[in-house]
Amino acid sequence: MDEMTRLRELRADAPVPDRTALAPGRKRLTDAFTGRNRRTRVLRADWRVASLGAVVAITAAALVITQLVDAPAPRATAPATVTGDLDLSSPAAALGRAADYLDRQEAPPEPRTDQWIYLRAVSGEPAQPTRKDGKGSGTSVVVDHGDPESWIPYDDKAAENDPGDTDHRTARESYEIAADLPQDPEALLAELRRIFPTGSGPDGPPEAKDEHSFRALSVLLESYPIPPDAQARVYRAMATVGGVEVTDHLIRDASGRQVIAVTRAYDRGDSRRELLIDPVDYSYAGERDVVTRTHEVPGPAGLAPMVYRRGDVLIDIARTRAAVVDAEGQKP
Repeated sequence: MDEMTRLRELRADAPVPDRTALAPGRKRLTDAFTGRNRRTRVLRADWRVASLGAVVAITAAALVITQLVDAPAPRATAPATVTGDLDLSSPAAALGRAADYLDRQEAPPEPRTDQWIYLRAVSGEPAQPTRKDGKGSGTSVVVDHGDPESWIPYDDKAAENDPGDTDHRTARESYEIAADLPQDPEALLAELRRIFPTGSGPDGPPEAKDEHSFRALSVLLESYPIPPDAQARVYRAMATVGGVEVTDHLIRDASGRQVIAVTRAYDRGDSRRELLIDPVDYSYAGERDVVTRTHEVPGPAGLAPMVYRRGDVLIDIARTRAAVVDAEGQKP
């Protein structure tokens, strides 16, 4: 057994930082952008951050009506992650190495139908745009501290049988979708585009093929659990999608961990989606949306335009724990 494998196994049961600064107000804002609830949601229309115009409308309104509040306490920095065997030179290198590692892992048994999925996540503070006229400083969005934990039934028959809710997949459905994916990357991508269809939205045409593929892959990877060999196939397919890149260094996620960022710029707009991956066990670690070009967007009526700057993080979510448990409310 090589040293890196030993390190991975030693770290497998290590506790993750317990963050409690997940604001319900922020969560509602983030949920509006990502469209997620108790089940994984896929928007048929334009699935981007609704467009930066929506971000501006919500943020600017908060700036107008909300009074200054105390800043949240600084987040502690998590220990650096062991990364001696990483190769971030290209998507093929990074995702291929992740896939090779996952192919060597023994698959745990599929959860029982009476079990629950425990998830814990934290969210970072979205960047606040500035008014072009320099006014409006001294205000902020109110931040409340909330519970970052959630429990999802693995086999949710009521959700599966909801005829009016065709854009969601339960944990059990996602597990079976992943397990049945073909080996060939092109065939795999075609299957996921079929399962998670797209459609024209009110603000533009439907997703192009590569953006659709990246979105569908990302949505499936958010599901838990996924068999390791299926996750390996997903990573190999992701490396073939046009426009996908990997950041050539580890970044810090909302919890302070160092993570891999696999990115793709949205076909329309001035931001990119970042899929975050743990550099030790290659599990899904969260997501970010980051501004790629400094630009202005119209402000609310009577107010100056809002300025977003390159590097501003609009969505910052870190999953810090995922596990199968026997009952709702039980912690691993």
